[in-house]
This record gives sequence, C-alpha cells and structure tokens, in this order.
Amino acid sequence: MEDKKTGNEWKKHTIALLVENQPGVLARIAGLFSAKGYNILSLSVGETVDPEVSRMTIVTEGHPLIIEQIVKQLRKLIDVIKVLDLTASGEDYVERELVLVKVSARGEARAEAMRIAQIFRGSIVDVSPETFTIEFTGDEGKINAAISVLKECGIREIIRTGKVAALRGPKSLKIS
Repeated sequence: MEDKKTGNEWKKHTIALLVENQPGVLARIAGLFSAKGYNILSLSVGETVDPEVSRMTIVTEGHPLIIEQIVKQLRKLIDVIKVLDLTASGEDYVERELVLVKVSARGEARAEAMRIAQIFRGSIVDVSPETFTIEFTGDEGKINAAISVLKECGIREIIRTGKVAALRGPKSLKIS
C-alpha cells in the first residue's frame, strides 16, 4: 500500500525491545498499540540471559511516520529499556519463525506431505492415521511457500510463532 500524498510505501517493520520482566509490561505495550489503532502482526516475548529483562520482537506495518511514532511511544513507556527498529536501522539481521502445520495424510496426500516436508527441511513431529503435523523453521518467505504448497494436501490447522530477529555479527541489542 502506498501513501498518495508522500509516495512512501507502508511496509512491515521488525522492532526489537528490551523490557523489564515484570507483570503487566506486555499488557501496557499491547495497550499502546490498541489505543493508537496500530496493528501487531506478530509478537514474540522471552526472558534474556538476565532473568530481570525480557526481549520482545514485534512486527507491525505502517507508513514510515507511523512506525516512527510507534518507536517514540514505546521509548516513553517506563518498563521499556531499549527499542530498535531493525528494519529501519540499516543493520543486517537474521529473522526466523516457527510454524506447525497439520495436514491431511491419507492415500496420496500422505506421500506428498512427506515429500514437501523434506523439500522445505521440515520435520514431521506428530503422526496419526489421518494427519501429519509438520514443523518448519525459517524466514517468512520460506514459511509462506511451504504453507502454499501444502494447501494441496489439505491443511487442517496452522500454528505460527511470532518472528524472532537478531542483529548479525558481534552487535547485540543490550543494555548500555
């Protein structure tokens, strides 16, 4: 989607945050997005090496000015230690997502699901007489491609994690 006034395109941004590992932090951050009418496309949260600090990876979408406002608003929250818009940072980063896809696995669909899992380096993590559950890990493009191909087998359920991302090389998002 493009803003007709400025010509700037809306795009997805991956934002990494370090936050205090306290009850209510996630609710306050989600509340900020909700109150401003911003959408969270994906959210992943986990404890860091320091058990008092959690790392969040939020994927959102918007015009560059909206993303800038989101980052500024996040920085104002008391429990937020550090914010980095990885997409706008100019730094190289690696991102991954995990998905579990439950597919029908009867007859020819069974062999096809196994073949697709192998092609996309997925792992079959559960088997029943009627279904396979396949785990895929990778970037959004790989995940979407695997799901697209598996549609022919008959997808019963898709469970996706939020995206996680880290700066490449020796740089880290850490408390200064």
